[in-house]
Amino acid sequence: MPETEKKRDYSVRHSAIHGRGVFAARKIRKGKTIIEYRGDRTTWDIASLRPDSDPDNPYHTFIFELSDGRVIDAGVKGNAARWINHSCDPNCITREDEKGRVFIEALHRIPPGEELTYDYRLSYDGRITRKVREAFACRCGMAKCRGTMLLEKKKKKRKAARKK
Repeated sequence: MPETEKKRDYSVRHSAIHGRGVFAARKIRKGKTIIEYRGDRTTWDIASLRPDSDPDNPYHTFIFELSDGRVIDAGVKGNAARWINHSCDPNCITREDEKGRVFIEALHRIPPGEELTYDYRLSYDGRITRKVREAFACRCGMAKCRGTMLLEKKKKKRKAARKK
């Protein structure tokens, strides 16, 4: 008897959020690992020398930063996980294991047809200006939308002057 191929829990198609998106093909239970984020493991320096994934938008990348400083560049040898869009109120979360592998997991039950999303929490070196904010504008449309895919840098608290 031929071995049957396991059906995926997701499909890739056009997204109202941005370009392509990944959608639940069937009900996905809370906590389920849906897909691994795959691609070429490299350094930021090497990844930044590669051509932009979208020449019309150099801010659009498939680069996932790892805790050890390396990156996964899904523009090279990547899989469907690279099409999962950002949301400020996501239904998925990313988890990096001890080997530096990144997995996308369901935060709650996801019904069939719903787009899979996670909060990109993008880091940006340098001052976050209005132009930078516009380049990394969020398109999720959620009520809790913060307007950017960037991870906000915490403002330093000023110490109160002490009176003697």
